[in-house]
Amino acid sequence: MATSSSLSFFTSSIFLTSSSHKPLSPTLLRPSSLKSPKPLTLTAELATLPVLSFTGDKVGETFLDLKSALPDTARAVVHRAIIHDLQNKRRGTASTLTRGEVRGGGRKPYPQKKTGRARQGSTRTPLRPGGGVVFGPKPRDWSIKINRKEKRLAISTAVASAAENTIVVEDFSDEFEKLEKPKTTEFIAAMKRWGLDPKEKTTFFMLEVADKVKLSSRNIGTLKMLTPRTLNLFDILNADKLILTPETVDYLNGRYGVDFEGETEDEDGEDAGEEEGSEGAVEDESSDAAE
Repeated sequence: MATSSSLSFFTSSIFLTSSSHKPLSPTLLRPSSLKSPKPLTLTAELATLPVLSFTGDKVGETFLDLKSALPDTARAVVHRAIIHDLQNKRRGTASTLTRGEVRGGGRKPYPQKKTGRARQGSTRTPLRPGGGVVFGPKPRDWSIKINRKEKRLAISTAVASAAENTIVVEDFSDEFEKLEKPKTTEFIAAMKRWGLDPKEKTTFFMLEVADKVKLSSRNIGTLKMLTPRTLNLFDILNADKLILTPETVDYLNGRYGVDFEGETEDEDGEDAGEEEGSEGAVEDESSDAAE
């Protein structure tokens, strides 16, 4: 009987050593988990900003010297921080009833046979109106965590990237305190003197918002007033224009600048303020969504 000339699986050329097959390099066989991680490097973004008076005249210049992530990692850092803010705002109260939780449906609606209809065992089946929901949402916790330094780096990177659309205005609280009563028209007129369009989304960042300034600006739907306790990443990224004061420039350089090295005494309070500001932003954007 003639023997078959077919090759066996284990005699295939891929299992035979030859000069044409080069051995794999040890670095290619090394698992990815054993590779040394790349060190996190930061850059300093120095931006020169014009300083305007209350009348809109340029009176000087100032600078922002903030820490910023590298261009190849900045997008990921900011994205992770904004996802952290938006996801932690979800209340997670959405809830539905399954067919076992809906009231009623214990009696068989009609006999199994001799009706000509499809067999049914309950009126609360998901196929019927008033029945249960299949794989519906249940209350859950959507919160995630992020490192404090990573969150701070995301905010400083966002502010540094918005330097092109940022101007500095001298403190104008005293000018509005001189008014007999708050007027939205006065605030809109001041915005136009500063070269701002009231129809564009504008974010003001001030150390303290005076009462008449708050009342004069609250009817402008495209405007946000932020303080160090309400500073959040969403309002920075969502704004077309960012308005600072000389005091807030010093605050940003001190807290998010290259000279900042460690924790401060009011670190916990300000971090709690950032979370409070994030919660305030969600109430305006998605208060009607119980996710």
